[in-house]
Amino acid sequence: MHISTALAALLAASLSTASPIDKRISFPAPPGGDGTILNYALTLEYLERTFYMEGLANYSQAEFVAAGFPDPFYANLKEIYVDEQTHVSFLSGALTAAGVTPTVELVYCFPATDPSSFVTLSSMLEGVGVSAYLGAAASIANKDYLTAAGSILTVESRHSSYIRAALAESPFPFPFDTPLDFDEVYSLAAAFICGGSSPVTLPFKAFPALTLQCTQANRSSVTFHDAFLLASSTFPITSSTPVYAVFFSGLQQLPVQVYIPAGGKDYKISAIPAGVAGMVYVVLSTSATDFGDENIIAGPAILEVYPIGGAPR
Repeated sequence: MHISTALAALLAASLSTASPIDKRISFPAPPGGDGTILNYALTLEYLERTFYMEGLANYSQAEFVAAGFPDPFYANLKEIYVDEQTHVSFLSGALTAAGVTPTVELVYCFPATDPSSFVTLSSMLEGVGVSAYLGAAASIANKDYLTAAGSILTVESRHSSYIRAALAESPFPFPFDTPLDFDEVYSLAAAFICGGSSPVTLPFKAFPALTLQCTQANRSSVTFHDAFLLASSTFPITSSTPVYAVFFSGLQQLPVQVYIPAGGKDYKISAIPAGVAGMVYVVLSTSATDFGDENIIAGPAILEVYPIGGAPR
């Protein structure tokens, strides 16, 4: 009894002094509730399944070995493909059993051109998958669905760690994974959908894409290419409108006000904020305190951030 009380007090104290986490722990359920969430997950699983199917067909075991991914990497990619296929079958079956029309496979365009770029893109997709399931978890009403989603989430996380290690990146770079909301994930996934049609229309929107360039040395500046030009042509934004680059890392949201450098097209920040590491998401927001979808004007973009003083092995 005394131990439980002490632990509760310790937890309350730690949460009261931690980085802000209140607004990104959970997101409101979308229209259609659990059925929409399962179709959202199925959309992502179809994308991942096709990605691995095409990669295994396009690049041989010998080509992966030559690119620096020795055995049993190719065999393990096959296992990941089987996992994604199993997730597709499971989610499609769950939707059908619930009387909800499941979405279908679309046409995807992936920018991988060789085994190395394929593995780099694999790491990004697996990381986004983790963020998608984590962000959706609190919106799932049916506890059986929640348990199933959690079971898939942990497998996606293992995929992510394995691929990161293969890229000589830390397999666990941060104490917390990063939840993303439905529109943020959909914005990232939509970049790879280049055709096809589905009987299901998801109630999500894609934000304008965000392209960045960063030099990792000493966490130096980040340039968001043409971001001011695009934002000012899409939203009621002028050169005097405060805009913030918001970094999502774990349960943290760290805003940094941007400025417009010479040329008048880009947004830029002088340094990546301290306290972020691993696969970090960045959006542009018109608010320094409320990073909801209504204030996001571009993103997310993805940035691999090494710990201060660190670098890829």
